[in-house]
Amino acid sequence: MPELPDVEGFREVLESCAEGRTIRRVEVRDTGVLHGVSARGLRAALEGRRFTAPERHGKWLLAHTGGPTVLFHFGMTGLLLCARPDEAAEPHDRVLFTLSRDRELRFRDQRKLRGLWLAHDDAEAARLLAGLGPDALTVDPEAFEAALASRRGSVKTALTDQSVLAGLGNLLADEILWRAGLRPTTPVRDLTEADRRHLHTQMRRTLRAAVPTGRVPPRPSWLTGHRDAPDPHCPRCGTPLRRTRVGGRGTVWCPRCQPDGGS
Repeated sequence: MPELPDVEGFREVLESCAEGRTIRRVEVRDTGVLHGVSARGLRAALEGRRFTAPERHGKWLLAHTGGPTVLFHFGMTGLLLCARPDEAAEPHDRVLFTLSRDRELRFRDQRKLRGLWLAHDDAEAARLLAGLGPDALTVDPEAFEAALASRRGSVKTALTDQSVLAGLGNLLADEILWRAGLRPTTPVRDLTEADRRHLHTQMRRTLRAAVPTGRVPPRPSWLTGHRDAPDPHCPRCGTPLRRTRVGGRGTVWCPRCQPDGGS
C-alpha cells in the first residue's frame, strides 16, 4: 500500500514528467476512479491548461494547474508513471494525461479503492483535505505533541489515523515504533514526554531515510526487511518477532526491543 515515501516518489514523477507542460488530452479509460467529477468535466477543466509545481500532503498528491487541481489518492495499488504517448497502455491504466513535448502521465490502479478528485480552486482543494492532520514528514515537535495530546487509544492506532498525522501507514508505523522501542499497543496516554520526543525523532529519521527510495525499503537492518519472512527475527537483537492485530491491522514487533511499558 503506498505510504508517504511512495507518494513523494509519485510527486517527483509528476514534477519531472508534467510540470510546465500543457495538457493536450485527458483520456478517462475507467470512470470508476473519478470522485465528484465526470470524465467530460475532467476534460473540460484540464485540457489546454498547464501543470505547475505539484504538492504532497500525507498520502495525497496535488497536481496544480494555476486553476483547477487534480488530487490523487493511491489507495492500495495506485501509482503514477510517465510514458510516451505512443506506448501501449496497460489494462490497469485508468486515466491518461497526454502532455506537450511527447509525454504522457498515467494513473494506474488495479483495485480502484481511491482515485482522482477535482478541485476547481485552492479553497475547494483545502476543503477536500480539511480532515487531515499535519504532514508526518514536516510536522515539528510541538505540532506532533498537539496531535497526540487528545488521543486515548494505542500509539499505533494514533500514528496511522490520518486525521491525527497524515502519511503513515502500516509498515511505517511498525518500523518507527520498533526504532523508538515502543510496543504498538502502548496507550498514547502512557507515553512520557521523553517517549514522545524520541518517537518524533525516530519518525523523522525513518522518513528521511525512506523518502529517497520512493518506498518503505525492506533493508536487512530494518524491521520491514524481516517482517514477511516465514520465521522473522529482529534485525537488532535476533529475538523472534511477534505478530498481532492492532486496530484491525497486521502488526509486527519485537518483544525484547519493545517491552511492555514503552522505552
